[in-house]
Amino acid sequence: MRIALLGGTGDIGQGLALRFAHDTDHEVLIGSRDPEKARDAVAEYEAELESRGVEASIKGFANEMAADRADVVVLAVPPYYAGDTVEAIEEKLDGDQILVTPAVGMQGDEDGLHYHPPKAGSVTQLVANRAPDEVPVVGAFHNLAADALSNLDDDLDLDTLVVADDADAKSTVRALADEIEGLRSLDAGPLANAAEVESVTPLVINVAKYNDGMHDVGVTFR
Repeated sequence: MRIALLGGTGDIGQGLALRFAHDTDHEVLIGSRDPEKARDAVAEYEAELESRGVEASIKGFANEMAADRADVVVLAVPPYYAGDTVEAIEEKLDGDQILVTPAVGMQGDEDGLHYHPPKAGSVTQLVANRAPDEVPVVGAFHNLAADALSNLDDDLDLDTLVVADDADAKSTVRALADEIEGLRSLDAGPLANAAEVESVTPLVINVAKYNDGMHDVGVTFR
């Protein structure tokens, strides 16, 4: 399977790219608005993996080209770019692909970060509203610490909540998430529940802010 990480040069994109390349046999495509930046990131990721004896298939493209070649397209972009990114690639998407969004709208002040969803109610719903009707949208990977994902020496023990209206798309994304060692996917229901899932992210970041030694804190359900 080909997994495209649009915005794959950023923190969450890097973490997911390294974990998918290290823990699975899927082909990873790094997308960026600047294809040269994508290729530079690929060289960095390959060097990190090679230092661990892992030969992975990673390629870099402009976002549109990465999306065109992928089975699963992950919008690893800041929330304020999510809608525009979907519109930029929509002609490359079709009903055989899955669009995944981990983005969360947040605002910060001196107290910490606070959930700040768009008018659509959640970033996941915003993406669904912008995506072509035939393309299933899945919300996943929201509450994960990017630094923990990127540090391959860090043994994960985390859950990721997955929301979608399309049962097959949700099942596919959950299976992909479960292939990352130490990550467990949990079904959090339909897209209507995305706001509740997304709102956990600022909570996790605030816990990390106010508690020593919890920089890469995440969520598990027992």
